[in-house]
Formats: sequence, structure tokens, C-alpha cells
Amino acid sequence: MASAAFEEIVEDFEFLEDWEDRYRYVIERGKAMEPLDDALKVPATKVDGCASQVWLHTRVEDDGFNFDGDSDAMIVRGLIAVLRALYNGTPVDEVTAIDAPAELARLGLNDHLSAQRSNGLRAMIERVRERASEAA
Repeated sequence: MASAAFEEIVEDFEFLEDWEDRYRYVIERGKAMEPLDDALKVPATKVDGCASQVWLHTRVEDDGFNFDGDSDAMIVRGLIAVLRALYNGTPVDEVTAIDAPAELARLGLNDHLSAQRSNGLRAMIERVRERASEAA
């Protein structure tokens, strides 16, 4: 079961009729995120396999697994925001049980991202899963 924050995105997508509007929505979610502190943009947080620069900083807090992220590409920042809605606040031992590809398929993202963006999204999901496994 996806988080309430992710379900809100799913509902919003249902009201957006075309993909230009959906892309704008994803980009706006990325713009609304706080930028990642430059001190956290280091090799250890950089995600390999993305066409653009991507950093994910993960942590376990009282409310569960959380991460912040940033990218030099606006659509990728938006994808980070979508992934944060999917994962943040999840108990760390439940993160790997989330079927991110299936949840994201509910948004239709798989059909509308370039091959490079899809590969980058998979790399971000894998990084989140790895960090959650290490923390659990």
C-alpha cells in the first residue's frame, strides 16, 4: 500500500488530462522541494546510472526511512519528489517491500519517460532500496 502522499499524486494525475500537464505537475513538485545542501552533494550520495546529476541523502528517523535529493534536471528533481512521496516515512524494514515500478506504473510514467530517464529512475529506486536494507 502506497503512502497517503503518493496516493494524493495518483489522484492529482487522474485529473490531469494530457502528459504536458502531468510533466508540469512533476516539475512543480520538484521545484517545491528544498534544495539539497551542497555539503551533501558528495560521491557517497551521487547516484550512478542517471543521465543527469542526482544525489540522494538517506536517513532513518523516528517516523521511518526518509531521504532528500536533488538533481540538475528539473524533471528528475520532480521524480525525486514523487519517490519521496512514495517512500518517506515508511518503516525502514518495509521499504524494500514497496513495489515501486508497479506504483509508478499507476502514474503511467513508464510509458512517457525516455529510456535514459527510466534507467535513472530505476537507479534511484535501487539506491533507496540499498540504503534501506543497510539501515534495517
